[in-house]
Amino acid sequence: MQKYYWDPLRRKEVPATPEELVRQSFIEYLNKELGYPLSLMASEYSTTYNGRAYRADIVLFNRSLKPVMIVECKAPSVKIDSNVVSQVLRYNLSFGGEGVETLVVTNGKTTCAMVYNREEKCYRFVEQIPEYISVEKDK
Repeated sequence: MQKYYWDPLRRKEVPATPEELVRQSFIEYLNKELGYPLSLMASEYSTTYNGRAYRADIVLFNRSLKPVMIVECKAPSVKIDSNVVSQVLRYNLSFGGEGVETLVVTNGKTTCAMVYNREEKCYRFVEQIPEYISVEKDK
């Protein structure tokens, strides 16, 4: 019998896969620990770049509905390496301009976050994912 998880962003049950467990756990972490409202998150967010379709696991928005974070989730068995980081960077290109402020990759065991440095015009790895309150202050 197939097991399912409830996705509060898509408001439906989704098949219980290892990657989906990571996604649902990370949605809960972003909401409960970092204060991001569920109403400003999207799961399986579709976007395009250079005619190619992409689907980001989680995209977070500020109150002005500007995308501020992309999260790429992998199954715990998938190593977080340069290929995974390149994937989230490709997704980011579809948001135009300098892209979003924060990029995150996680497999539930290892999480890497990068924040855009406006002065240097590049992403830098950071120890902590910004809390929602800081995202709204930076508007």
